[in-house]
Amino acid sequence: MNLVRLKPRSTAALMVASLAGLLAFGWPLFLHTDQAGASAIGHTTDAPWLFVLLLPLLVAVVLAELSESGIDAKVISLLGMLAAVGAALRALGPGTAGLEPGFFLLVLAGRAFGAGFGFVLGAVSLLGGALISGGVGPWMPFQMFACAWVGCLAGLLPRAGGRLELLLLAAYSLVSGVLYGVVMNLWFWPYATFGSDFSFIPGDALAGNLHRYLLFVVATSLGWDIPRGILSAVLVLLVGGPVLKAFRRTARKAAFDVPVVFDSGRADG
Repeated sequence: MNLVRLKPRSTAALMVASLAGLLAFGWPLFLHTDQAGASAIGHTTDAPWLFVLLLPLLVAVVLAELSESGIDAKVISLLGMLAAVGAALRALGPGTAGLEPGFFLLVLAGRAFGAGFGFVLGAVSLLGGALISGGVGPWMPFQMFACAWVGCLAGLLPRAGGRLELLLLAAYSLVSGVLYGVVMNLWFWPYATFGSDFSFIPGDALAGNLHRYLLFVVATSLGWDIPRGILSAVLVLLVGGPVLKAFRRTARKAAFDVPVVFDSGRADG
């Protein structure tokens, strides 16, 4: 069930938000910059502007759905509740050794409630978790984008049922947990020095920089990314079935897909 249906306006808002995120992560690879090594400023100055950009884009997704009658107060309440749960899970395991239990919730919610719901939930739950755990910094808007993509893509996975669905979600959790770390490294990698074989070289060919980035990821990041993916996959296999059933039962009982009809007749007396 797609609680935040991707209709034309909300699809456009989501695509604009994703494009902004891709540009924020990858622009040094395509545009010449001298901000590397000792001259780098990282994202300490531009990250607040990314945060300011992201929030209106998330609001735009919600407002687009409100204008197209695709979201109501019940959906917003469910979104707030799951965002609070996701924030609490992040506080329990704030990335220690890559172990972040909140990822499996994004995958299951995105699967049960749709890509649009997963996108907004990923960004909002990350924001809440960062505020609770004190993980606020120039990396936060990039984490919000990355978590939003994890939840969104879970809602776009092919149809499956039963044990096959759990295996599909577990495989996606493993891959997305690793790719989350691979993508997140881009927020700082072009702005620091790690040695000639691992560092970003401004103005060099894309293939050369990507090769050095892959070496950097293998040497430094996979030890955190693989445990994150494994934990998410294991949690999906262990509790994914009951959680999915609970989510779908909630959607049926709350009748999210039943349109609201107002009676125009006057009451007697």
